[in-house]
Amino acid sequence: MDVVLYANNATDRDDAMATQPEPYITPEDYLATEREATFKSEYFAGEIFAMQRVGERHILLTGNVASEIHTQLKDRPAKVYASAMRVRVSPTGLYTYPDVVAVCEDAQFDDEHLDTLLNPTVLFEVLSPSTEGYDRGKKFEHYRKVASLQEYVVIAQDRHYVEHYTRQPDYQWLLAETENTQDHITLPSIDCTLAMADIYDKVDLDLNEPNTP
Repeated sequence: MDVVLYANNATDRDDAMATQPEPYITPEDYLATEREATFKSEYFAGEIFAMQRVGERHILLTGNVASEIHTQLKDRPAKVYASAMRVRVSPTGLYTYPDVVAVCEDAQFDDEHLDTLLNPTVLFEVLSPSTEGYDRGKKFEHYRKVASLQEYVVIAQDRHYVEHYTRQPDYQWLLAETENTQDHITLPSIDCTLAMADIYDKVDLDLNEPNTP
């Protein structure tokens, strides 16, 4: 099967979402290819998008969040997945890899492979320069259509800054944001709390990381 890969940046992705070039790749073909691939890719509207490789700050932030939530959920049935758990946004057909996923109900999967989650409760994304606009914009627009999703957390990797979106009863989303390293992010849908100091533990914000292809 021939697969067309596109760079993972907002311009290319938005252009592809607006116009659908040939050949069209089915979700089944995408999943078959993805399960054999050595790198991760997103899928939307018949196209595959190679995801950008990440650096140390991104990896540390993802690990810190996943570790803190895992500890708090240790004696409860809720689960947390870091980086490798694919999520399908069923209403739009997007397949993607959030940086951290928490699910408080019984996890529901796309098929017997148990590697594509359908019902996330909380999603976390660590911002990168090339994906920041997408994560805040079009990607969050997809995420909002997931009926099970209750909270969305966006984490900056170049400064102490977190955006926390919470679904409201009227289907609106409430934004809370902080730059205060003494603050705590409360996640009521999974009954967890994240301290800003723990999120950014050992993360060197002055580190000048090279661009990753």
